[in-house]
Amino acid sequence: MQSNFPDLPQLPLAGYNITYSRSGGTFVAKIVAQIPKILGAIGRERQWLREMQARHRFDLVISDNRYGLKIKGLRSIIMTHQLNIITGLGMGTDWLMRKLHYRILEKFDACWIVDVQENGGLAGKLSHPPRIPSNARYIGLLSQLRSSATPPPVQNNSILILLSGPEPMREMLEEKLFRQAASATDYHFHIVAGNPSGAARTRLPAHITYVTHANAEELATTLADARLVICRSGYSTLMDLAMLGKKALLIPTPGQSEQEYLARHLQSQGIALSRQQAALDLKQDIPEALGYNGFRLQGYQSQPNELREAIDSILRQPGHQSA
Repeated sequence: MQSNFPDLPQLPLAGYNITYSRSGGTFVAKIVAQIPKILGAIGRERQWLREMQARHRFDLVISDNRYGLKIKGLRSIIMTHQLNIITGLGMGTDWLMRKLHYRILEKFDACWIVDVQENGGLAGKLSHPPRIPSNARYIGLLSQLRSSATPPPVQNNSILILLSGPEPMREMLEEKLFRQAASATDYHFHIVAGNPSGAARTRLPAHITYVTHANAEELATTLADARLVICRSGYSTLMDLAMLGKKALLIPTPGQSEQEYLARHLQSQGIALSRQQAALDLKQDIPEALGYNGFRLQGYQSQPNELREAIDSILRQPGHQSA
């Protein structure tokens, strides 16, 4: 964020410091065990906002799934694409979690759903439940990237490996992809490791380039050049791919039910190939992934960005709604 907006003041806010398992089978259990820590973090971020508001006197707070950023006397908006929480523990548990989730979301002045409303959008049932929260509206897709009216021609053998997400899963996927890419010499691989504090790899094969991270401008260039993107199925990444109309090979984080659903959903729509990390075989999977339609036929790029309209609408409302 600092590299993308170096001239904007930034106020550091601690994250939830969630730790993740090395096994998909224990992913949900480890998250559930950390619920008390997450609730404590929500309380601390609420206190942080009170202190920041006393200093800066904000008119409006817009947060991305930060449940503590709502205090009395300050308009606060929460953005999310995940109204339905898929726990992997059955429909009954999912229903209960959605009910509890709505109770939190409806305490905010507004809930902005980051997806298009039509045809199930990008996130499918995650963002299109039978009933949305009473304070919710769809605002379209959000991406740091913008599609070009005349996209540059892609390189026929150029594959972008875009890594992201929590450790140790990110590192485990990097090692597996690097080993397989090293022997797939028919392609040129550009790896963006998503690890700004990591060390760059040395002694690379001639068909592989590697950077530890990329800012928005660099990422836009590498995405535009790539014939295929290999990445996790995190929602922010998917919105970037949708904005640029790319083809993708999606590898959901093992045990992360949201990513697994999104990857399955997009495969069922004929948009992108999904592969489990354990079953990954680049020599077979790349040609198959190239046979999918990609995001280019879905019309996401032509959807109007409703974010400005949503901000204008909330600012036009008189007064402040109490928490």
